[in-house]
Amino acid sequence: MVTRRRLSTLGQWIVLGVCVGVICGGSSALFLSLLEKATEVRTGHEVVVYTLPLAGLAIGWIYERFGKPIKAGSNLILDTLHDEGPEIPLRMAPMVLIGTVLTHLFGGSAGREGTAVQMGASLADAVAHRLRLTQELRKQLLAAGVAGGFGSVFGTPIAGTVFGLEFITLGRIEYTALVPALVASVVGDMTTRWLGIGHTHYPAPPHVPLSSLLLLKWLLFAVAIAASTTVFIELTHFIKKQMEKRVPRLPVRMMLGGVVVVAMWQIIGTSDYLGLGVPMIVRSFEDPGLPAYAFAAKLVFTAVTLGAGFLGGEVTPLFFVGAALGNALSGPLGLPLPLCAGVGLAAVFASASNTPLALSIMAMELLGPNVFPHVAVVCVLSYLLAGHRSIYPAQRLWQRKDGSPLLRSIPLRDLDEAEQGRKSGFHGGTDQGDAQPPNTGDPRA
Repeated sequence: MVTRRRLSTLGQWIVLGVCVGVICGGSSALFLSLLEKATEVRTGHEVVVYTLPLAGLAIGWIYERFGKPIKAGSNLILDTLHDEGPEIPLRMAPMVLIGTVLTHLFGGSAGREGTAVQMGASLADAVAHRLRLTQELRKQLLAAGVAGGFGSVFGTPIAGTVFGLEFITLGRIEYTALVPALVASVVGDMTTRWLGIGHTHYPAPPHVPLSSLLLLKWLLFAVAIAASTTVFIELTHFIKKQMEKRVPRLPVRMMLGGVVVVAMWQIIGTSDYLGLGVPMIVRSFEDPGLPAYAFAAKLVFTAVTLGAGFLGGEVTPLFFVGAALGNALSGPLGLPLPLCAGVGLAAVFASASNTPLALSIMAMELLGPNVFPHVAVVCVLSYLLAGHRSIYPAQRLWQRKDGSPLLRSIPLRDLDEAEQGRKSGFHGGTDQGDAQPPNTGDPRA
């Protein structure tokens, strides 16, 4: 009887995971295809970058008019997972897809993971509601949608699986969704490849054995990674908060952000920091002459783009930041260039998203097994050193990174308020963390 019930549950997970995987893989294939075409148009006709402010005005007006229910983006998915909120609006998938493609077409510096994750989760939630699944199954399907979107858009199905389980709650992996997430991520990746979509190939780092001296170098590297992560998160949140405070209208904020990006583009004199920046990521593995400031330039371009409200994710720009930082530090640390760039590529996003396991696996899927022990060490260290910050401020925290417990989980965006309440003798913020409504203010933690 128990075996039959387990087999029934396993079969249900597999069927639902396959459905979500096919949907995620198909949507990622469409998204990547459009993104490639948009990048080709921009690089072939760079004059379109001058119209980024007008594009921001138009995208902002559309989102202000029709996108208010989905403006929280990936944080809406996290809040829904934890609070069992209403169905994620199905409009999220087409709106975030079109908005991100337009952002890249006109030169905004953004990524693609946020788009893939939001498309996957919104489509998965639509399936869950149409099939009238239980809340538990719905949560599992949402995690599968995140995994399917992430795994298919990068071609890293195992990392996608772990990311879908790891990013939900800081310091805890949601194993109840393991099977549907794995199925959705693997099937999503297979679907994307079957539809003819290829992924970027990076140079494989050489084999370097760990040693005491090398571990010390990786500790220094992790400090630099954590510092870069902190600057990116704080700068992005600062720009967003100040612009929302001083410029109430989203279209105007995006127009002004577009003006700043165009001005920086002209000042720096190169298009290397627009869009995804994949050519510069590949170059970071091979060119010791890469500008030492490249990581900082991409960080600022991306913080302005996303802080102003443009659509897109953070993964690929943070890959750029990490790989370029690794390129800059490989010489001073005496480390092989491809290894240092590869470790940096994964570690910045690992610390920014609090997903060190997923990104360690992702690095191995992208770069081969030689990178694994090194990237695992740096991802974990930088994750700890970056503190309680995240590009996803709706991530829940069950215990602090130093191991001290909380009475209940609270969103990272509310941690400062809870800490202040605890120090003043009022414990309501920590005790009632799950009951607090979404906070759209400063998401720093």
